[in-house]
Amino acid sequence: MSVRIAITSNLPQVARLFKALRQMGANPQPLLRDIAFLGESSTRERFRSQTGPDGQRWKPSLRAQLTGGKTLTKDGHLGDSITSTADQHAAEWGTNRIYAAIHQFGGTIRAKGTGGLRFKIPGFGWVTKRQVTITARPFLGVSAEDQQDILDLASNHLNNLIRRSAPGGA
Repeated sequence: MSVRIAITSNLPQVARLFKALRQMGANPQPLLRDIAFLGESSTRERFRSQTGPDGQRWKPSLRAQLTGGKTLTKDGHLGDSITSTADQHAAEWGTNRIYAAIHQFGGTIRAKGTGGLRFKIPGFGWVTKRQVTITARPFLGVSAEDQQDILDLASNHLNNLIRRSAPGGA
């Protein structure tokens, strides 16, 4: 089974820079690779800072409140699964974890059978519920700082390309 969540950011300034790159006959993949790595790094930082792309702190999970740990980092699998890739057309970063969407967007999980959802709450033991509501804790996305960093990367890349193309450029 495969799950894909796409959050697209079309920064007009970056689109113009890519158009200029292509007009110059340049390969955009190195820049896209840098943007993908920036997105991956920024997303990993959100797990450390416990904040979303909008700068808002995540609501602490019950488990984190009871055990003193961090939200979305019980075993570290979700944060550790963040990867990035780039090709000639796009920079992407994200996770392959099937449960990522419920944490990104929030929602209600309902029991399919009559037995209910059964899980352990630290300090309370096992509980059974017909449904649980998960609070959205966005970790994927492009923050205002990310936007500026992407613009800076693109601008630097284009400036270096122009410098190398100029007579006597290195």
